[in-house]
Amino acid sequence: MCGIVGYIGDKNSTEILIDGLKKLEYRGYDSAGVAVFGADGVNVVKAKGRIKNLEDKIGENVPQGVCGIGHTRWATHGAPSDVNSHPHRSGKVTLVHNGIIENYSELREEMRAEGRVFVSETDTEVAAQLIDKCYAGDPIAAIYDAVAQIRGSYAFGILFDDQPDVLYAIRKDSPLIVGIGEGENYIASDIPAILSRTNQYYLLEENELAIIRADSIEILDCEKAPIQKEVFKATWDVSAAEKGGYDHFMLKEINEQPKVLADTILPRLKDGAAHIFAEEMPDISKIKRLHVVACGSALHAGMVGRHMIEKIAKVPVMTEVASEFRYSSLLFEEGDAVVLISQSGETADTLAALRIAKKRGIPTIAIVNVVGSTIAREADIVLYTWAGPEIAVATTKAYTCQVAVMLLMALRFASERGTASAEELAHYADLLRQIPDVVAGQLTHMEEYEAISQHYKDCEDLFFIGRGYDAALCWEASIKLKEISYIHSEAYAAGELKHGTISLIEPGMPVVAIASGDRLFEKTVSNVKEVKARGAKVVLLCKEGANVDSTVYDDLIAIPAVDEFIRPIAAIVPLQIFAYYTAVARGCDVDKPRNLAKSVTVE
Repeated sequence: MCGIVGYIGDKNSTEILIDGLKKLEYRGYDSAGVAVFGADGVNVVKAKGRIKNLEDKIGENVPQGVCGIGHTRWATHGAPSDVNSHPHRSGKVTLVHNGIIENYSELREEMRAEGRVFVSETDTEVAAQLIDKCYAGDPIAAIYDAVAQIRGSYAFGILFDDQPDVLYAIRKDSPLIVGIGEGENYIASDIPAILSRTNQYYLLEENELAIIRADSIEILDCEKAPIQKEVFKATWDVSAAEKGGYDHFMLKEINEQPKVLADTILPRLKDGAAHIFAEEMPDISKIKRLHVVACGSALHAGMVGRHMIEKIAKVPVMTEVASEFRYSSLLFEEGDAVVLISQSGETADTLAALRIAKKRGIPTIAIVNVVGSTIAREADIVLYTWAGPEIAVATTKAYTCQVAVMLLMALRFASERGTASAEELAHYADLLRQIPDVVAGQLTHMEEYEAISQHYKDCEDLFFIGRGYDAALCWEASIKLKEISYIHSEAYAAGELKHGTISLIEPGMPVVAIASGDRLFEKTVSNVKEVKARGAKVVLLCKEGANVDSTVYDDLIAIPAVDEFIRPIAAIVPLQIFAYYTAVARGCDVDKPRNLAKSVTVE
């Protein structure tokens, strides 16, 4: 979840590190720091809070040196503070870390007994102390000796005081790339940190050690043997990771949805439903049941996909929270497959679920956005969403692309199982082709959705209710609102109201009712009347032309009356915008909501 960047070359590293950290601040912003190798040794500067605080602390006293490492923190062990910030130093070792060292307490007590003194509350300082303890002049031996004693996840960037022209990096479970430049090289948690300087990089595998100099990169495997690595190339330019004139990345990414949905959908439809994902999934005839495993918004995308896959392809689908799935009694059957959904492809719980499934011999299908990510590399099948870089913590375009991929899967399975005729499949394919234009049309109503959001900006509690796939949309709309506006928001299946929840409805309580579906529309409206009768203030979202009395709602969001197969994507867009403008009106930091980070790489 933290962000790591490193540089070695012929330029002063401080500015390069700070720039890289700004591009990684979505991964954590509790504190930040840099360590730069100068003429008088390693100079460490770090500060609690945003990177601006670090810049202010540096001021005009910019550390000088052509080699350095930087870090932006999402706090796990130890509260946000200057002393708990990274980099951490011990003896001749300076280190930055993303991940969690599970046995840090045990290691710390062992080293305390040996006379070592600890100054922070972090597990990362334990790693720095351990590597320093193992160091006897051979950095490679010290790093391998230390990580052999560590349980947990890590991506380390490491400097040694007597190695001024070398940067070391090693990873397990947490992401880390090695950027390839000309006369300069880099490490980073993610490509946006270095994209303004290079688009070529190596992906480190588990416990591969990178030995990085200005003019060379050597990579060793876990047996310390040199290996050759494939060079990856980022397919998007630096402007894709910049705001481009928008006030926030989230607003930019909402507006990018027509394009990225077209990129995700249209190429897959060129040869008809029977050939959707034909290269990635040449044979799905043995798959009889799907387990969709994910976290947060990715899980909500799976919930929507479940409704459409079961309806059209008649394939049973179970949706399961990754953090629960990995510890449950897994009752797999012959013909099962596990679908893992993750924007980053690095989500810790989802990755663990993937590895459990593979260990059981169950086929795995990954839906991810980041090419070459760990989940993408380890899954049997990978289906990419072509959403491009998503910087805002609250996902928008990645979510709708995940839903789109699930809808494409529904058509492929329907074709394979013969549950839809050729004419029906062609019709569904035509509907999918409409999605980019439908979303583009909705973006012309931004001011309307913003105006509605102003009516609710001061509320402290809010409920979402819906039925069928609308219930899944409630989960997504609720998490979007609560994470960026800090309004206490809950989502419920509307039919469950009378089983306890309706006791919380009192005069003025805001309720957003999603009634976009056809079959359960009247049922949902009945539930809306129940909360309205108890004084709720209602926002009703339904399709244009729906037959509903205006006394049922206070505000109306009417979405295009498109087919139900694609309506879930049409329905979520105004709710994304509603959440965005509510958060803006409340003065919240939309792109960097408190306590959250974009990529959850720790359990």
